[in-house]
Amino acid sequence: MNVVPDTSVVVDGRVSAKIDDGTYDGATILVPEAVVAELEAQANAGHDTGWAGLEELQRLAERADDGVIDLSYIGERPDDVAIDAASEGEIDALIRELAEDRDAVFLTSDVVQGEVAKAKGIDVDVVSPEVEELGTLNVETYFTDDTMSVHLKAGAVPKAKRGEIGDMHYVQIADDPLDEATMDEYATEILNAAKEESDGFLELSKTGMDIVQFRDYRIAVARPPFADGIEITAVRPIALTDIDDYEFADELKDRLLERQRGVLISGSPGAGKSTFAQAVANYLNDHDFSVKTMEKPRDLQVDADITQYTELDGSMANTADSLLMVRPDYTIYDEVRKTDDFEVFADMRLAGVGMLGVVHATRAIDALQRLVGRVELGMIPQVVDTVVYIEAGEVDTVYDVKTEVKVPHGLTEEDLARPVITINEFESGEPKYEIYTFNRQVVTVPLDDAEDGGSETGVNRIAKQEIEREIRSIARGHVSVQLKGQNTAVVYVDDDDISSVIGKGGGRIQDVENRLGIDIDVRTHDENPHYETGGSGGSTGASGGSGSASTGQLTEPEITSRHIVVPVDGHVGETVEVRAEDEYLFTATVGRGGEVQVSRGSAIAEELERAIDRKAPITVHTD
Repeated sequence: MNVVPDTSVVVDGRVSAKIDDGTYDGATILVPEAVVAELEAQANAGHDTGWAGLEELQRLAERADDGVIDLSYIGERPDDVAIDAASEGEIDALIRELAEDRDAVFLTSDVVQGEVAKAKGIDVDVVSPEVEELGTLNVETYFTDDTMSVHLKAGAVPKAKRGEIGDMHYVQIADDPLDEATMDEYATEILNAAKEESDGFLELSKTGMDIVQFRDYRIAVARPPFADGIEITAVRPIALTDIDDYEFADELKDRLLERQRGVLISGSPGAGKSTFAQAVANYLNDHDFSVKTMEKPRDLQVDADITQYTELDGSMANTADSLLMVRPDYTIYDEVRKTDDFEVFADMRLAGVGMLGVVHATRAIDALQRLVGRVELGMIPQVVDTVVYIEAGEVDTVYDVKTEVKVPHGLTEEDLARPVITINEFESGEPKYEIYTFNRQVVTVPLDDAEDGGSETGVNRIAKQEIEREIRSIARGHVSVQLKGQNTAVVYVDDDDISSVIGKGGGRIQDVENRLGIDIDVRTHDENPHYETGGSGGSTGASGGSGSASTGQLTEPEITSRHIVVPVDGHVGETVEVRAEDEYLFTATVGRGGEVQVSRGSAIAEELERAIDRKAPITVHTD
């Protein structure tokens, strides 16, 4: 008897199993080179299926050596194009043709493959893979009632995050490190469980990384070369809450039931955002709303009749298109991070679907600011009308988002009226922030700066920056700005720049005043009581030249796509202060390359970028 197995039964180990039970005792097993090529490609890509199949081929070789079977390899090795097209059935077709040509039994555990072979008149033996009854996974034994996540790595002692939401601690949970063989056993067990358990599936599989959803666990398995060793991270929700457990519960319930809303649920990692989102999803589902989720990976613990969707064909936009056909009342989007996510969120919301998005943010206002530049400013309140900030498992802040046409807070000229997004405290109605366009720039202005002891309000800071920006585009030398009132400022420039800034008949400075709605008095630096001259130069010294401010080293930062790089001459490994116009910005350690790097997007980087934009002298100071 000739038997031609396909890739599926080799991977499952069913060929050797059929030999051992006597079914194919004494048979000639003809393994197609196409199967070998496919297994090799999978193994090279780091997929466990490839390694499992190669191990089965070794078992077949052992049985051939023992005289139990005859083993031959047949056919030609497929080219890369055929291997890449394996998912489209190219290799399956090659294997079927070999079985037909050799008048062999075609052995497969692929139902579709079996049906196609039968239709072509080939003798087919369709088998099912062995399924072991699953008990407790090894990784599950590390969990206790208060464990949120378990972190295992080859060569490292197991650790876990344990405690209550808002009070988690990363602790050691064993005495000895795990060896690579044990980690490989754990990883293989997890991947097999995902395939065999009805309540488990492989969420994502890339070279070096597999993400599994198994029962209540989301498990990430990383391998070299993606990671420097085998690593397993298993996460499980430790709390299932009800919306009534939270502050503002009654008000939030009324708000959500009133009509479909656009809500951002924000907070730091581990703050309890997803736990709150689950509570809201279940509440809406219990009150006659059709609720769906969009997740990658899927790990929200929601009621069984809430369908959880992930990326369709690698895209959440495709998922959204499908959901718009389903027409849910509410969709939970976990997590909204990239520009594509915000655009999908906005499109669904503007289509009339209630949306709840889970967003990482360290302040409530930061979640809303992440929409700026991604959604047209005037549309933001139509996309998001509620911001909920979660801290330590509790609802800390709720904001109501609206649009008004008015003069922004702190400005008085009636002709400065414009659309303003107002962010009000939900409970008291007290305004906290305003977002609007000021001199072609979108600005977010806190409204309580003057009350917290600050010397400048948010409006004043922004007005000062915009005045500096405008005047620096005209003047060649240093520019200094002092605000004298809400609508009045004094600008100090070099003597040589006076005529350029004022312009013929005062026309140029009048254009700036009209754009900003602020009266500007132009003077020279000599008229500035705070201006310093001399060798060491104060913060109002010229921005060019090789001098230094307060004995600091003048430097020219470079802005890259990810960092702002501040070069420092010497002082490698030392702690230095970075200042703009002699005003302290931050402290950092000089790296081995003789530079300080600041990640863009951080508050420090934004402040430094603003200083660079206004051509402020950037200096580095040592003790």
